[in-house]
Amino acid sequence: MNDFARERKDDVQWIRLQDDLLDVTTAMPFLQTPRAGAIDLFLGITRRWTEDVETVELAYEAYVPMALNEMARLVEEARARWPVERVCFWHRLGVVPSAEASVLIGVATPHRADAFAACRYLIDRLKQEVPIWKREHYADGRCVWVEGERSSSSMTTPGDPPC
Repeated sequence: MNDFARERKDDVQWIRLQDDLLDVTTAMPFLQTPRAGAIDLFLGITRRWTEDVETVELAYEAYVPMALNEMARLVEEARARWPVERVCFWHRLGVVPSAEASVLIGVATPHRADAFAACRYLIDRLKQEVPIWKREHYADGRCVWVEGERSSSSMTTPGDPPC
């Protein structure tokens, strides 16, 4: 799929699904605007340890057209609730090794409280509503698909088959 089909960008929002590293230095110039007194930047990182299980990598898949539509809808909802000047809403697809970012959300608003609230809203709703699926790959060879917000019931057990 070409890059154009995996992103939407205008003067206010930059929504993107990508295979390569998320680059904060690319997002920041877009987010900066004379009306914004605050930029809240969230990076979701692949953590090495989940409870007592070592994670090697995460693998993400998406229904790209619907994911972009849902991400755009969430940005519009955030803009209706807070005085959002600019938004970067990026998610990686494919393999994301331990210690690398899989999500970048940047929100620029006149004041920090609104930037924090809008950013939190976007990450929470992303995990609940956008058709992006995550598979965790563990150091012991097991893997598991994780649905939305993680719960301890989604962890594999020792008898689960390897990936």
